[in-house]
Amino acid sequence: MAGKVKVGIIGCGNISTQYIKGCRLFDVIDLVACADIDMDRAQATAQEYGLTACSVAELLADPAIEIVINLTIPATHAEVSLAAIAAGKHVQSEKPLAISRADGQQILAAAAAKGVRLGCAPDTFLGGGLQTCRKLIDDGEIGQPVGATAFMMSGGPESWHPNPIFFYQQGAGPMFDMGPYYLTALIHLLGPVVRVSGASRISFAERVATSQARQGERIPVEVPTYVAGLLNFASGPIASLITTFDVPGGSNLPNIEIYGSEGSLRAPDPNIFGGPVLLRRAGSKEWQEMPLSHDSEVMRGIGVADMATAIRAGQPHRTSGELAYHVLDLMHAFEDSSQSGRHIEIESSCQRPAALPLGLAKGQLG
Repeated sequence: MAGKVKVGIIGCGNISTQYIKGCRLFDVIDLVACADIDMDRAQATAQEYGLTACSVAELLADPAIEIVINLTIPATHAEVSLAAIAAGKHVQSEKPLAISRADGQQILAAAAAKGVRLGCAPDTFLGGGLQTCRKLIDDGEIGQPVGATAFMMSGGPESWHPNPIFFYQQGAGPMFDMGPYYLTALIHLLGPVVRVSGASRISFAERVATSQARQGERIPVEVPTYVAGLLNFASGPIASLITTFDVPGGSNLPNIEIYGSEGSLRAPDPNIFGGPVLLRRAGSKEWQEMPLSHDSEVMRGIGVADMATAIRAGQPHRTSGELAYHVLDLMHAFEDSSQSGRHIEIESSCQRPAALPLGLAKGQLG
């Protein structure tokens, strides 16, 4: 089937706006419909962006829609993705792929049995910042990678988010909320992981919301809010990772640094598509900002465009279900290690996503 790929969104929450705008940057996508359990919200989104509002059942029954973007809350990711797969749709889900390993495995198996594609956020590693880092590593600019550090050090979202409660429930916390960005970026740069060791804790049993919408509301904490650990990569490097909601003043630590035999590379925030890329070669006293090799003026939705392009070209897409499941497996492994007091050998793996080619025209990924 040639031409544009028709796409529908399930879940019209805050993130849907970024996906709608991001998808419309790419020629291969024809975003046509949106659905939500709250029909008023679906209709409001449809009216604002020129889409067709429909029920979830109607969207899944539409034979013209090839890809479903699952933007529901994490607790329903598995249910919605499985329903879309059963309807014969390719699925691009928000992160995480699922909350449990069992649900993640079920989604992978269902997609394989149905012969449809499965993808998952984050797709920020397809932006100019992390693609530039990938090119510098692949070109040997830091020599042989030997190690990495990654830090997500922040206060909790109760100070600013209009509905921060779910951040402290199962399927969230700093690891499940922000960890996918850091782990996906590290896998993109260094490949899959074979072993994890971790330590975690719930630092405070409850939080008090200070955002205007929830001022003074007490939030029980169900998940670890400080998670630290080590990752052993199949290719050799060892990485240290911390994700936490327990540092309200922030820190001066870098988001991600990769260390090699001939130099070091400082990557931008993996939650964005651009950002500065800094290189410090062996013997140099200064970091050098490197020009970006790829487009950074993209948004959430580039992963959908990559899947759509791959469908038409008959080639693998980069935000694969196997990558997303590997990330899910790793996130659980930190807590498994903390609880058991031992290293966790990682059973899952994935292919290191292919780098984007150079010189892509605006609105094109192939």
